[in-house]
Amino acid sequence: MRQILAATRYNFLGFFRDARTVVCFLLSVVVCFLLSGRVLEVTEQYGTTMQAAEPFIWTFGDATAILLVSLLLIFLFSDLPKLSAFTPFYLMRMTKKKWLAAQFLYLVLCTGMYVLFVLVVTVLLCMKDSFIGNLWSETAAILGYSGMGKRLNVPSTVKVMESISPYGCMMQVGLLMLGYSLTLGFLILLGNLLLGRKYGMLLAVGYSLYGFLLDPEVLGKILGMEDYEMYRIRSLVGWISPLNHAVYGMHDFGYDNLPSIGQSLGVFAVFLALCVLLSWRALRKYNFTFLGS
Repeated sequence: MRQILAATRYNFLGFFRDARTVVCFLLSVVVCFLLSGRVLEVTEQYGTTMQAAEPFIWTFGDATAILLVSLLLIFLFSDLPKLSAFTPFYLMRMTKKKWLAAQFLYLVLCTGMYVLFVLVVTVLLCMKDSFIGNLWSETAAILGYSGMGKRLNVPSTVKVMESISPYGCMMQVGLLMLGYSLTLGFLILLGNLLLGRKYGMLLAVGYSLYGFLLDPEVLGKILGMEDYEMYRIRSLVGWISPLNHAVYGMHDFGYDNLPSIGQSLGVFAVFLALCVLLSWRALRKYNFTFLGS
């Protein structure tokens, strides 16, 4: 474990000074600012306040928002696995599996840090109109009891407010977002190990595009389904689309044939386990190339 931690710590050297990291985190601030505008409009219109966790819950309550913020990770993880002039010295002192485990740990820590950063930015952007008590706000009630929440793609429903507290809902939204982001990062690592550099990015873009195209409204129009038949499309897409597994509103709250939060997290766990297994196998034939003096 000391060897794995040492290799992971080395991967973080210069992490916060890297231009790739700086650009990724700055762009995430811009995305959060643009997406949180629809929530602030409601508070300004009705002169109400929000609970501190609600901006994060509502900002990332639809597939488009999660897709936009997760796409930045493709840019951040494009250089996985981390190779440098010191990598041969690590490989001489540890097994390849331990070195790859360090890459996994680095990816998990970076993704967790990124999701936490997005949460903090969202809270700070709306802090002047929010409170910290663990109670749903008047703004949530307005969005839940009217059709405004549905029009704005804000997952504030009476069923949600009756079943869970704001901080509990924030944890679930964060875990779903973390699960999807991890699958994206592990897919980049697997693609680079299997096919070579840059192919991991193409694989991740295809993975994101697959989730984006599986939109229930688009599929319903293509198949010519009536409004009363759309529940079939939503149920199908909710199960087969990884992006919709990350959307809080696309889950079963007691009246839909959709996956539960636990089932979606289980799907992400199975996907990650498969990526780990394939990465172990790909490492046997991976051609290490070291450039520089």
